[in-house]
Amino acid sequence: MQRCPCWRCRGITIDISLWKFETGRYYVTIIDAPGHRDFIKNMITGTSQADCAVLIVAAGVGEFEAGISKNGQTREHALLAYTLGVKQLIVGVNKMDSTEPPYSQRRYEEIVKEVSTYIKKIGYNPDAVPFVPISGWNGDNMLEASPNMTWFKGWKIVRKEGSASGTTLLEALDSIQSPSRPTDKDPRGIQTGIGTVPVGRVETGVLKPGMVVTFAPVNVTTEVKSVEMHHEALAEALPGDNVGFNIKNVSVKDIRRGNVAGDSKNDPPQEAALFTAQVIILNHPGQISAGYAPVLDCHTAHIACKFSELKEKIDRRSGKKLEDNPKALKSGDAAIVDMIPGKPMCVESFSQYPPLGRFAVRDMRQTVAVGVIKAVEKKSSSTGKVTKSAQKAQKNK
Repeated sequence: MQRCPCWRCRGITIDISLWKFETGRYYVTIIDAPGHRDFIKNMITGTSQADCAVLIVAAGVGEFEAGISKNGQTREHALLAYTLGVKQLIVGVNKMDSTEPPYSQRRYEEIVKEVSTYIKKIGYNPDAVPFVPISGWNGDNMLEASPNMTWFKGWKIVRKEGSASGTTLLEALDSIQSPSRPTDKDPRGIQTGIGTVPVGRVETGVLKPGMVVTFAPVNVTTEVKSVEMHHEALAEALPGDNVGFNIKNVSVKDIRRGNVAGDSKNDPPQEAALFTAQVIILNHPGQISAGYAPVLDCHTAHIACKFSELKEKIDRRSGKKLEDNPKALKSGDAAIVDMIPGKPMCVESFSQYPPLGRFAVRDMRQTVAVGVIKAVEKKSSSTGKVTKSAQKAQKNK
């Protein structure tokens, strides 16, 4: 729910705010991802860190139609969520108080039908997605069943882990399956914001005070002094935790958003010289050929990358090769391509570190393609900056 009335009039959320609350089952951190075209970069940053996406669809007259149109935000957000690996989805049909007539069952059912058709095309199973008619403004069906929508008999979902049902958005959040956390891998944490305390999400492995970590692509190595979440000190942070960690002898100029931190001794992250990816072209008005250099959003990095070689065109469903070295790609095509980052960037293969191996391609203020990284050619590592505290910690081990 947005904080002040002015946002409701403009209908825009700009920053990615982290809020937390408790339900009967979970501690929930809300990454309030923005819902407006100019802020898609921020939306991708938020979505790349989520376990479940709550897609808020506006039911107001004309608003839903704008969002679900070919280049609309509802479509783009659902697609990005799926591409960025957020496989659990909840749909909140909001502003039910502003339908004609208010709280219209017919309008709600029309929206459910349209959104179900679209999310199925992307890859979600609509039977496993709770749809909840709500009014965030009036609190309808948020925490308890609304007297204004007695026609709504609740949501029911069926999935291989078992079925669930409920009436409210809160109950839908409680029905989320807790994701498996890859603690057995070497740590990777994504850098999303900087103070003297880097902030990010632990993607794999475990982050603990006393560890020596390397930031890529900047190649800075330092010691983790403390780790905290929601202003509380942690003995260790696990995958999925959004944390701040205190580091020594590193200035704000040394590291930035999009950097990746990992254990300096075990497969430390490195800058990518080139990577091979499987891409699907979704929405490009012309043709894409070698040399095309759009912006890639991968985890929280936002960097121009060049399509250096179109290696093969493939069948988008089976992955079978259709053509070697195609001259160009158009909407609907899938291909294996080599890409070269225009600036230092850290990515990993999807099979090793999924959150660092998927991306969206943005151009002309829209998502023109999505992809997953198959292989990465790392830059040979030159000696970077190693802080005094890191040298000391390494000696003591």
